[in-house]
Amino acid sequence: MTLAKIVYASMTGNTEGIAEILEENFTEQGIDVQRFEADDADSDIFEDADICVVATYTYNDGEIPFDFEDFYDELADQDLAGKVFGVVGSGDSELYPDYFCKAADDFAEAFQQAGAQNGAETVKIENEADDEDAKVLAAFVKGLIAAGA
Repeated sequence: MTLAKIVYASMTGNTEGIAEILEENFTEQGIDVQRFEADDADSDIFEDADICVVATYTYNDGEIPFDFEDFYDELADQDLAGKVFGVVGSGDSELYPDYFCKAADDFAEAFQQAGAQNGAETVKIENEADDEDAKVLAAFVKGLIAAGA
């Protein structure tokens, strides 16, 4: 059976909520799913996953969240060939217009360097996910599953 793993970092709860929506959608599609906070995730966490997902916010001026620094630094060195990845970012475009969801873009690049296949376009959410965002996240999950089939 297909296994999806979601790793997330959340300061305000916005990204945690996004990770929960993703988990629900994978479950509804009949996919085994495991969700981890960044602090609890080792760099090799995606070793047995078919679908690899990161949900992150961007800290200050385009920085990777502190909880994710080591994980991010080691991600590009992993061998993720044959795996599908997707990234979701949460951000505030009013406060940080030049760095909106930059960490999400950085993670997508690291996944590509690790040899994973991009299964869906990176989703960028303004702060907390609303009903429209939930629809986008459902389509995101379906895209990842289709790419891994």
